[in-house]
Amino acid sequence: MLHGSCLCGKISYRVREVLGAVSACHCTQCRKISGHFTAAVPARWSDVTLSGAPRWYLSSAQARRGFCPDCGSYLFWEEYDGLVYLLAGALDGATGLRLEDHIFTADKGDYYQIADGLPCHAQGRET
Repeated sequence: MLHGSCLCGKISYRVREVLGAVSACHCTQCRKISGHFTAAVPARWSDVTLSGAPRWYLSSAQARRGFCPDCGSYLFWEEYDGLVYLLAGALDGATGLRLEDHIFTADKGDYYQIADGLPCHAQGRET
């Protein structure tokens, strides 16, 4: 069981199971919404117990992003398919998770390099 929360503690959650490793997203939307790139891990909404009510921003016709309405912490990203992507930085304590890859690297900022040797995908993951 993993736990996560916003900076002020108004929003918290527990997740029974995550469905993969952490991915770093360098797309323009993630960079704009967070001030850098984001790192997130997928889970089923049905495995998440949420305490508090996030505010949702419809960032596109396909997805929305969840924030704490008080402190502004960016916590969730979802595509309406039953999955939620939990922002790794909002997870509390040791997680045992590892970064797996980088996606949308074609949009990355020019002020940093990706030098960790993990797979990089110019767009989303190739299937």
